Amino acid sequence: MLPATERLDVLDIERLLRQKAYFVLHAPRQTGKTTAMLELARRLTASGKFISVLVSMEVGAGFPDNVGLAENAVLSSWRQSIRFQLPKELHPSQWKTSAPEGQRIADFLTEWSLEAQRPLVIFIDEIDALQDNVLISVLRQLRAGFPQRPTAFPSSVALIGLRDVRDYKVKSGGSPYLNTPSPFNIAVRSFTLRNFTGEEIRTLLAQHTAETGQPFTEAAQERIVDLTLGQPWLVNALAKVCVEELVEDLTMPIEVDHVNEAKERLIQRRLTHLDQLTDKLREERVRHVIEPILAGQVLDAIPLDDRDYVTDLGLVRRLQVGGLA
Repeated sequence: MLPATERLDVLDIERLLRQKAYFVLHAPRQTGKTTAMLELARRLTASGKFISVLVSMEVGAGFPDNVGLAENAVLSSWRQSIRFQLPKELHPSQWKTSAPEGQRIADFLTEWSLEAQRPLVIFIDEIDALQDNVLISVLRQLRAGFPQRPTAFPSSVALIGLRDVRDYKVKSGGSPYLNTPSPFNIAVRSFTLRNFTGEEIRTLLAQHTAETGQPFTEAAQERIVDLTLGQPWLVNALAKVCVEELVEDLTMPIEVDHVNEAKERLIQRRLTHLDQLTDKLREERVRHVIEPILAGQVLDAIPLDDRDYVTDLGLVRRLQVGGLA
């Protein structure tokens, strides 16, 4: 395994934490965002300078039209995360909030900040699981509490998801977009989590060889790099099929043909991660980007927001010379 934090701009993030800044981390699914930020939270708490925890908004998705129920579900989930990640002496003394609907997230964070022995650094995962009024409510609560940091609100907050939440245009009723500025315009920086480099892929495969004695041929390694472009889930999935299904004899090397067969098996199995991406291809705004690329046409007429959306999903990548592929 490679430490997920190596693919983060950790030095820049630590600088922002010293500045009490709020920021965003966005990257496609299954790239290691949660793992990286969980490890960073542990590191920050262990430093003795902060109390840091990774919490999630995912359970709030079950209540898309009810802010109060979503808040209650989210806070219940947060309690479990805090209890698991932090020693008891760093827990908040009060787990419940009597605040009215639409203020419960902020109230919980305020009360904890006021009593905390160190500045709070909160990493909020799965922010884009929330929709419409629930999402707007949470973002506005964070924005409203921002001026009170670090005494009465977290010193730093990071929102983690598929997209840059600063650019969200939240759909509402019959109107295409809410006529309101971004509810999270307090974020000063947006980070992403890069894919593995070719060298990192080779390092991962070499770890398997060191542990088992089974090598990947140079050609097989290059094929994995070419097929995955370093997408972490794909790298691990291809290698797993190769070593656990196709070549169980550890004295035999993994060849290019094995990698190609592993690719076909992953496609045929329609695993959840790949199925989700397939479903996205049916969206009109995705097709408007993908179809011109496949036809070799320019994307000048395609809205930038649509191009960013498809890139954030991991369906296309930005080229160093400009454009998408």
